[in-house]
Amino acid sequence: VQLVESGGGLVQPGGSLRLSCAASGFTFSSYVMKWYRQTPGKEREMVALITSGGGSTDYADSVKGRFTISRDNAKNTVILQMNNLNPEDTAVYYCNARKYNLSYWGQGTQVTVSS
Repeated sequence: VQLVESGGGLVQPGGSLRLSCAASGFTFSSYVMKWYRQTPGKEREMVALITSGGGSTDYADSVKGRFTISRDNAKNTVILQMNNLNPEDTAVYYCNARKYNLSYWGQGTQVTVSS
């Protein structure tokens, strides 16, 4: 099982980034996919989720209207489009696959929002 995040980096406030998570080694289309983020000294926070078929999404209040999660089950990929970023969005972002009691994590990608 492997989840590989990419797309992080340094961006100015108000800018955008597109995070990708490539999955392999499990039946991607049957898992709920989530994005989490974590900053030093804080608990990991769920940012967005998308159901297995992509028909339903949910977001943390702090990112609603700015972030969009999507998935392509044919390509085993989940995307987090992040717009209008602010310094409070600075964190390591993690991709998570969840089904019943199974949970897989990626290694994370750093997002830094700074001028």
